[in-house]
Amino acid sequence: MAEPTLGRQLAVFAAETPAAALPAEVVDSVRNRVLDVVGLCVAAVDLPTSRAALEHVQEQGGLGRATAIGLPTPVPAPLAAFANGVLAHSLDYDDTHLPSVLHPSASVVPAAVAAAELTGASGAETVAAIAVGLEVCVRLGMAGYDRDAGNSVFFEHGQHATSICGTLGGAVAAARLFGLDGDRTLDALGVAASMAAGLIEANRTGGTVKRIHCGWAAHSAVTAASLARHGITGPPTVLEGRFGFFEAFLRGEYDPAEIVSGLGVDWAVPDIFFKPYPANHFTHAAIDAALALRARGVTPQDVAQVTLGVPTPVIRTIGQPIDRKRRPATGYEAQFSGPYAVAAGLHGGGVLGVGPDDFTDALAVEESRRAVMDRVEVVPDARCDRIFPYQFPAVLRVVTRDGREWTEEVLTNRGGPQRPLSRAELAVKFRHNVAGRLPEEVAASVEQEIGRLDRAPDVRRLTGLLAAAGPAAATAVATHDTPRGVRA
Repeated sequence: MAEPTLGRQLAVFAAETPAAALPAEVVDSVRNRVLDVVGLCVAAVDLPTSRAALEHVQEQGGLGRATAIGLPTPVPAPLAAFANGVLAHSLDYDDTHLPSVLHPSASVVPAAVAAAELTGASGAETVAAIAVGLEVCVRLGMAGYDRDAGNSVFFEHGQHATSICGTLGGAVAAARLFGLDGDRTLDALGVAASMAAGLIEANRTGGTVKRIHCGWAAHSAVTAASLARHGITGPPTVLEGRFGFFEAFLRGEYDPAEIVSGLGVDWAVPDIFFKPYPANHFTHAAIDAALALRARGVTPQDVAQVTLGVPTPVIRTIGQPIDRKRRPATGYEAQFSGPYAVAAGLHGGGVLGVGPDDFTDALAVEESRRAVMDRVEVVPDARCDRIFPYQFPAVLRVVTRDGREWTEEVLTNRGGPQRPLSRAELAVKFRHNVAGRLPEEVAASVEQEIGRLDRAPDVRRLTGLLAAAGPAAATAVATHDTPRGVRA
């Protein structure tokens, strides 16, 4: 009997893994990721790009079935997934899997929650759908990770693995919540593969399009599962076929063992890194190092010369073109700047060390920060190269005006398995993200609902509470006694 295709093995895993069989650490991890994503969505509501995405959603019309955070009335489920995916990824504060270097939750969670709200699925099934969706997303990303080169093949081709793999991970999550069996879930995977997209050139030279990538992935995921439910089919060899996913995106350079080895037994979900800082993950160790130097007494005014040593492959994202990285024009561009990361850490910030308020347009052009950035060289570091991409390390060397030399090495990332964020720290991050955008009592209720998500009858109370996000919605929720649910 022929070996099942890679797609079929993923589809059967996604459709048939019992919710009750999930390891406790996977369930706990999923709850924490939902809390993280919800907080990020609420925090991003006021961004100009978020307003653009929400206005786009409102213009589409359609039967309101699901919650788009920031809009007071329901919208079609694929559009809710789009809106929430845009919001989840917009602050570059969402979780990261290493070494695949993709951000799984920002696509999978919005897709799953929209599908769960549409169908009335139980909290336990929602948690299971998110878990299998994250796992599929990560395994696809890892299949495209070249261990010899120490880098993602997707990345080398200019492709955003986050949104590409997130489309397929979100699709199997939504398919599960639509009640599809293994065959139909394979169809959803096949349909989703024709929708997956994302280019990362904006990381280098500007543009805000990257902020919509996870939204489009989540929208495509829900749409693909819906089409499969209604009878659209996909190729059974969608992944490994001659003209399949791996050939199209990776030119046939992939490792099938990453797809199937330990599937359903060895879970990647608990080891996905949470982000303590709202910036490209490549900059985090630089922030940590600069914060450490600040704690030792180094001030921005002391700085005469700075050398930021990082893994060679990340330089093109956070150090090139260097003139642009030393002169970010906006807070968004600052999130992808190694020099700005050093300046932000030396100036000190909020939340867990540096927070969203430290990446504003005004601060990006502040003279004291530019004075530091002008002195930063971003260079390859051999020790960092040996560690990357299992960590995104940095070695920061500063010469102060008095001639002294200071060094800080940060070789493991905060928020990962070696230096995890505690539940209390994740709560601090969530509460800061929703402060002023959700009433305090509503924010507390959201935390409670997510904490019991695997035992909830459905997600509708949670999504109803999220209708309070933003000033217009806060007024609306004050006039209603019951949470908003799905309209039949």
